Amino acid sequence: MRAMILAAGLGKRMQPLTANLPKPLLKVRGKPLIEHQIEKLVAAGVSGIVINHFYLGDMIEAALGDGSRFGVEISYSRESTRLDTAGGIIKSLTQLQDDCFIVVNADIWTDFDFSSLQAIDGKDRLAHLVLVDNTDHNPYGDFYIDDAGRVHEDHSARDQKLTFSGISVLHKNLFTGLAIEPLSVVPLLQTAMTDNRVSGEFHLGLWMDIGTPERLQEVNALATAAAEE
Repeated sequence: MRAMILAAGLGKRMQPLTANLPKPLLKVRGKPLIEHQIEKLVAAGVSGIVINHFYLGDMIEAALGDGSRFGVEISYSRESTRLDTAGGIIKSLTQLQDDCFIVVNADIWTDFDFSSLQAIDGKDRLAHLVLVDNTDHNPYGDFYIDDAGRVHEDHSARDQKLTFSGISVLHKNLFTGLAIEPLSVVPLLQTAMTDNRVSGEFHLGLWMDIGTPERLQEVNALATAAAEE
């Protein structure tokens, strides 16, 4: 499978660190955050990576190049207008080539094993989501997984809800008939959930949303401690 890294955010919560640098290039143990993602995807056998960008995207391309030094083909989807998650994916479908593909946010830190992700058929399942424990900044969660491994959004099931990790496998059929325009993937997932066509899994390991300077500092401390063990 190929993969897409979503990297078109403005990084407003990361100011002032992102005043002159896109958030994916902020460093964890001396290496840009997005490079850690690329290395994990390559280790999992991903055959190609598409990266979308908007804010200071030329810096991302200059830093990563064509992917040859990582052992993978990297292509870029440049957005002159921010297209949000679904819009960015729709614009990238021809580059992604495969019927289904991994999608991961550029600004997360995790020990999740991407090689465990499996292809989906686009009929019975349009999406597969990785969910994690809720955090202080998302205490009520997003979705829950039923006993059959299907993901739902049910406001009456608040105590069972988990947080969407920003890691998923999506099928191109999720986007059938949609134009390239600003659009979130959330309403598309919600519609697919009502048809029982979204599966999920719970990742119990390390996961952090690197959304603020404080969290970047925290993940650097964690990564340093892990390296010294």
